[in-house]
Amino acid sequence: MAKPGRPSTMDLTVIGPRGVETIRRPEPPEELNDEQSSEWRAIVNRLAADWFPRETHCLLVQLCRHIVECRHIAAMIHEMKIGPAESFRIGDYRALLKMQAVESSEIASLTTKLRISHQATKRQERTTKPTMHKRPWMTDDAV
Repeated sequence: MAKPGRPSTMDLTVIGPRGVETIRRPEPPEELNDEQSSEWRAIVNRLAADWFPRETHCLLVQLCRHIVECRHIAAMIHEMKIGPAESFRIGDYRALLKMQAVESSEIASLTTKLRISHQATKRQERTTKPTMHKRPWMTDDAV
């Protein structure tokens, strides 16, 4: 039975042909800025060390970019709402909301592809259709 919580270093240790090897969490690539790198570390540290193989790093990079960009758009929307009423332009507001919706959609898509969304990580038990039992008031023809 699996232990609850994050795996320990001992659990992540693999005995290979060259002896004991430890699986290391991937570091953020150089192409990410500080805010995006912080998001990378928050995501990577939340999951098992081997959750993100090398072939998923490009998706994770894009996810971090979209999360940070969505945060910036939300800040612009907030500034627009609390700013002076005469400077509020509905066209700009709608454009920001549309941009935010696009970013949110991309985030949802990437988290699903990386299997880090709630739906992907939630244990899904198979449910089968219940069998029909003969009820006392039913005739043999009805079952």
